[in-house]
Amino acid sequence: MENKKRTIIDLFEESVSKYGGKDFLLEKHNGKFEPTSYGVAKSEALRTGAGLCALGIERGDRVAILAEGCNNWIISELGLLYAGAISVPLSIKLEEANDLMFRLKHSDSKLIFVSKYQLKKVRAIAKELPDLKHIVVWGDVDGGLQEGEISLETLKTMGDEYLKDNAESLRAVAESLKNDDIATITYTSGTTADPKGVVLTHRNYTANVEQALSVVNIPSSWRTLIILPLDHCFAHVVGFYIMIACGATVATTEVGRTPMETLKNIPINIKEVRPHFLLSVPALAKNFRKSIETSIRKKGKTTERLFNLALKTSYAYQADGYTKGRGWRCLLKPAVMLFDKVLYSKVREGFGGELNFFIGGGALLDSELQRFFYAVGMPMFQGYGLSEATPVISTNAPTKGNHRFGSSGRLVKPLEIKIMDSEGKELPVGEKGEIVIKGENVMAGYWKNPDSTADTVRDGWLYTGDMGYMGKDNFLYVLGRFKSLLISSDGEKYSPEGMEEAMVDKSPLIDQIMIYNNQNPYTIALVVASKEGVNRKLDELGLKGDARYAEAAKLLGAEIAKYRKGGVYGDEFPDRWVPAVITFADEAFTEQNGLVNSTMKVVRNKVEKHFAESISHAYTAEGKAIDNERNIASLKRLLG
Repeated sequence: MENKKRTIIDLFEESVSKYGGKDFLLEKHNGKFEPTSYGVAKSEALRTGAGLCALGIERGDRVAILAEGCNNWIISELGLLYAGAISVPLSIKLEEANDLMFRLKHSDSKLIFVSKYQLKKVRAIAKELPDLKHIVVWGDVDGGLQEGEISLETLKTMGDEYLKDNAESLRAVAESLKNDDIATITYTSGTTADPKGVVLTHRNYTANVEQALSVVNIPSSWRTLIILPLDHCFAHVVGFYIMIACGATVATTEVGRTPMETLKNIPINIKEVRPHFLLSVPALAKNFRKSIETSIRKKGKTTERLFNLALKTSYAYQADGYTKGRGWRCLLKPAVMLFDKVLYSKVREGFGGELNFFIGGGALLDSELQRFFYAVGMPMFQGYGLSEATPVISTNAPTKGNHRFGSSGRLVKPLEIKIMDSEGKELPVGEKGEIVIKGENVMAGYWKNPDSTADTVRDGWLYTGDMGYMGKDNFLYVLGRFKSLLISSDGEKYSPEGMEEAMVDKSPLIDQIMIYNNQNPYTIALVVASKEGVNRKLDELGLKGDARYAEAAKLLGAEIAKYRKGGVYGDEFPDRWVPAVITFADEAFTEQNGLVNSTMKVVRNKVEKHFAESISHAYTAEGKAIDNERNIASLKRLLG
């Protein structure tokens, strides 16, 4: 296995020879999704790669991409790989000039592909990037192109000219690529220091495609709609490289003039494309659930009550997924099937009617959320991975016996795993420690950062920095980042992420939460109230003026109290770690204020710094009262 030559170009060429005339890409033009076949995508990628060669891009040069997901994104990356270059995918969520400049300088990128919507960002810093020789722009630009900029069409025309005399030399470059040649440098979010460039090779990608397909099967007749940013390696591997391997079809979301417009296109595009599976992250999953519940609520109280009864019945029937329908639960099957026909099938129509499942990546996905989507017939299978592992390490999957709510699923194959304690000793099954893995998907290292590389990859083993354990059932259970751990005054440690996910998911009144304890006498929660959920509740109670905010504080306190001993969810988490005191944030954690990263994960150290005064106040005598002046003032600002 390890000696097999299989670069991304090999993977693509294999599929073009098998599926040449079949639809590979779908993109919306003039009001409908239009297909591009595997064969046409290859010729466009070759034109792009040849154009890069004509501009002087050589094997090993770095070429950046800063653009919304579209056909051009995928074809341009394939094109630069044909030319032997290295892709530097960049997040369009990079708003600060310094963030973008750091990545372009650090990677020594010589050329950047940029959409017309992102061009302004590149123009603002181009003069400070002496290595950046060319800017290739997608789409028509108001005011025309400037010096150093060319259109993608011009690049492809140059490619046509280049191919007349140099087709063989371009082919020779592509064929000479080896497994350990670098394919991409993917920058991490940089939540604690400068971002690190994760170096992933061609074989890292093709190996991870093979590994992922050991647990999930994708028929060639399937379609997906990529709703996550294409710069993520999760979108690379599961969004389009797996699809290429299987000869399946990839649609991209219609790009709007603004990020909000693109977001609004997602539900419309889902209905149009009718995907068979979707990639998701917890933040998106929560939005999907909210929109489903809102549409049910709009149908009136009777429908809402029926839907809640259907959910209860389905939850009882499916248990933890793994033991679905066993024992006495089989008696519930007729009722579940009836609810499916009457209610859930209508919900699925909103997702195109052909959606078999979601694959969830990113942060931990609360098991309650998993139960909900499983019940409505669109299971959301939690997976686990990180960029340094290209990224897939494990996933729950549709096949019988391969999913269990609350777990991160079965390991992909082949892959070795160890759970290690802080002394570097391997722990037995069931004991929690650091997740350490070894396989062909482990990154080559961090770009220009040998110290971090040596610290993270030792003897081929990747030290993930995540805490978890292997269950006796052979499922992996991921508990959270070591850097997120709560540490009590007596030194005991606990991961808060599962608790945070549960509290946000189960409460319509809480939008975001960060649980905190840094060797303090008790744990606190910093809560971002749901403006919509809390105000709706207060309106139902008929409250006006300042009385609203004192009541809001009590309502939110009651939501947390449900997890204490004797509460509805009192047995879910150790009582000593459930927050004893609550402090309220006066603003949401957003990308704009830097408190969440591009994958919508809370950046804990930044939240702690931003709300340092509120956190300190929670450890005072006055701060213990939930309706203290500071809390009321914060709720007033947030709820308006």
